[in-house]
Amino acid sequence: MRALLLAALLSANPPPTPAQAQKLAAQRAWEDLYLAWSSVDPKGYTPPQRRTIAASLLKGCEALAGTDAVMAYSLGERAALFQKTAPGLRCLARTALATDQRGAAEEALRHGLTYFPKEGYFGLELGRLLLEDKDPRGALEVLGKVPPRSPEASKARALLQKARSESAEESEARAQARAIERRFNGETDDKGSVQSTSSGLSYESGVASDGMRTRSNSRFVVKYFNNARDFGQRAEYEGRIIAALDEAHAHTRQVLGEARENPVDVILYTREEFRTHQGAALARAVAGLYADGAIRINDAAELTQQTKATLVHEYVHAVVDDLVRANQGGQRVPTWLNEGLAEYIEWRYLGSDKPPYALATRLRGAAQTGQLPRLSEMSGQALITQRDPSLAYGTSAVAVRELLSEGGPSRLLELIREVGQGTPFEQALRQRYGRSVSQLENAVKAALSRR
Repeated sequence: MRALLLAALLSANPPPTPAQAQKLAAQRAWEDLYLAWSSVDPKGYTPPQRRTIAASLLKGCEALAGTDAVMAYSLGERAALFQKTAPGLRCLARTALATDQRGAAEEALRHGLTYFPKEGYFGLELGRLLLEDKDPRGALEVLGKVPPRSPEASKARALLQKARSESAEESEARAQARAIERRFNGETDDKGSVQSTSSGLSYESGVASDGMRTRSNSRFVVKYFNNARDFGQRAEYEGRIIAALDEAHAHTRQVLGEARENPVDVILYTREEFRTHQGAALARAVAGLYADGAIRINDAAELTQQTKATLVHEYVHAVVDDLVRANQGGQRVPTWLNEGLAEYIEWRYLGSDKPPYALATRLRGAAQTGQLPRLSEMSGQALITQRDPSLAYGTSAVAVRELLSEGGPSRLLELIREVGQGTPFEQALRQRYGRSVSQLENAVKAALSRR
């Protein structure tokens, strides 16, 4: 009750001050500290104020890391938003791993490696994480960045030996697999060169008329600019991209029971390229998007777990688009349903059917105070333009989860197909689920309020 009262007071009063953060930290009122700063925009404070707030939040992360990793992670996440510090990113990575959020841990460690290259901790732990995730080549790259005179150097050298061994085994296994595939497809000539084909799941490499490299099969047409400095060795990069796309396809089919029938373009950008082609504002706001029949991924030079999750999210949009466009003359599904389905399947890919803890806390508070976004107001506009995009995406995903819990994926896909054939969404929803959008909103509110 005290937390709810605090949330109500904060919503009615001016933004909290750095002095309030210090006071709550001194009182060890960690839950109140998190609630006070959970939705505050760091841009509203000066750099010295952000440092003070980040330091207070970090105290909570470090204090709770051993007893309440979930709350510790939430505090660490907010601390990193206000200011990235080496201790803050260490605490964030440690608590992310403790709460099985490997993608978030990898992202924190990569930030640490970028901002604090002299800190051996980040390269060592990121290398360890990549080895556990069966990415020895990635581990080799980051372990090589551990400073030779750092306290972590000796452990890094031991892991480097392991990474080299596993990388050699992986290269040999890939070569054998490629040879077997070529032999079965009859693609090897007397000189051992490969005559690629674009049929089935075999990939064909080439260069498009616009100068972009391509790699295509019956599921995907991968495109990226031939920038060796950003993407490293081309063959290795293409192999990692293909593996991630196949994983997105398999995961979507596993959750929904089917995937896209027609091939989809996947355009991969560096940060700079995405900014040039999509605009600076969008580049700052999104990790990827599905537009004009293509998946467009921001900052694809680093294939992190979060980048792979973004591929999954955008691939779901491609699946929905394929379902709707298969019926000419129909209509698009509501934005909240399209985004909610993609967001929910992304949650599943990251290991849960629930939102991350910090978002779940905010959703519950919004549901209990009547601040939850309404589905009826998120049917036609991009959710990124909503007043609070995080709540909009979370609410939409929970609504989709409610529908899936009633009739499974087959009923939901039939609903999407009906809308694509021209049936108004409200009518299709009543026919398939016996409820209106307003009744679904009430069900979402009730589900979040009792959690």
